[in-house]
Amino acid sequence: MIRPRRFAVLLAVALTTAACGSPTPSMSPSPSASAVASAAPSATAAPSAAATGSVRPSRTYAEINAQVQAIRGLDEKTPIEPDIVSPAELATVIRASFDHDYPPDQVAADQALYRALGLIGPDVKLADVFVDLLESQVAGLYDPVAKKLYVVSKAGGVGPVEQVFYSHEYDHALQDQHFGLQRLQEGLRGQSDTLLAHQALVEGDAYVLMTYWLQQNLDASEIQQVIAASGDPEALAALQRIPPIVQAQILFAATQGTQFVLGQQIAGGWPVIDKDFAEPPATTEQVLHPEKYDAREPAVAVPLPTGLATKMGAGWSVATEDTFGEHQIGIWLAAAPDAAAGWGGDRLTLLQGPKNAWALAWRTAWDTAADAADFETAAAKAVAKAGGPGQVLPGEGGTTRWVVIGSDAAALGKIAGILGLAG
Repeated sequence: MIRPRRFAVLLAVALTTAACGSPTPSMSPSPSASAVASAAPSATAAPSAAATGSVRPSRTYAEINAQVQAIRGLDEKTPIEPDIVSPAELATVIRASFDHDYPPDQVAADQALYRALGLIGPDVKLADVFVDLLESQVAGLYDPVAKKLYVVSKAGGVGPVEQVFYSHEYDHALQDQHFGLQRLQEGLRGQSDTLLAHQALVEGDAYVLMTYWLQQNLDASEIQQVIAASGDPEALAALQRIPPIVQAQILFAATQGTQFVLGQQIAGGWPVIDKDFAEPPATTEQVLHPEKYDAREPAVAVPLPTGLATKMGAGWSVATEDTFGEHQIGIWLAAAPDAAAGWGGDRLTLLQGPKNAWALAWRTAWDTAADAADFETAAAKAVAKAGGPGQVLPGEGGTTRWVVIGSDAAALGKIAGILGLAG
């Protein structure tokens, strides 16, 4: 999955979802709310007086800093001053760190995995997808490594759209100073489900804060400018070009993350969210079903047999291992995403062999035998669209189901036999 070192690298694309129906906070004990859509800034949005230079940007940002601190209940431990850049300048900043944030070997491994599962076509190149994302429209970025906050200004000033996005990015900076954003990504390679859950907390916090700030500090005319910005055709078209699995990873933080944080914040205020950062949701299941987070329901441990690559023969190696989780399994199931709701745990591995051969072994655990049966039915349709022949097999049965896919019938037969699944 996307593993940006900087949580907000693709913020603009996520923000665009508001124009596609993503929820925005519309109820809270304080402040009172009026729902509003938010999105990446439109090139045609009318500039306010601030955007035309009648208000000094430094003064405006200092005011927003104080307002965000008051709403969020977090102080500024060290001074935070934004770098105001053009979209092209920020895209350059992001592209310069792309290989570091998402190394080429991991891009290649994820690309192979998504092709094997039928989530992207054989001609789709993930690197090109990400470049398209970066070049389409970028609203802002907080870099927790360099401790720098970038804000895009298309008109060279600070209009309501820029102010809204700044409040979001400034909240990320406060999060980092108080909770450490890097900590939420350490040691999680091969755990994309947990990464998505952590990102949902980080982005959900910033979306809820951003909306509260907007409700308190913009007038009706300025809010209309923000709404108008949400309809930028270029950004929406770029979003639609993204393969559903990549799109779903980006949107999860904006939509489910906002719902999760808003529910927590309404129930207990911002101090509850502060505690959540100390023990963030461990799975997308916990984000999708907050009662499971409240109960700290863990994922079921799903080990894979050791030495699978060796058993496949000479020239075989492990390309990647991952835990997909409820959210990504639901995307894979496509026509029947609800069949992922009984998820208990999973673990998959993609093996690569000589002459472009490959094999995928995926073990899944479900809450009940009925949930496993529902998954088996839905997965059979998804396997039919995979990048090679595949099967959904019961293995030990009960609450367990296996998915095995191969580059050809020989690879499929071999991996199924090694796993003891061949009939």
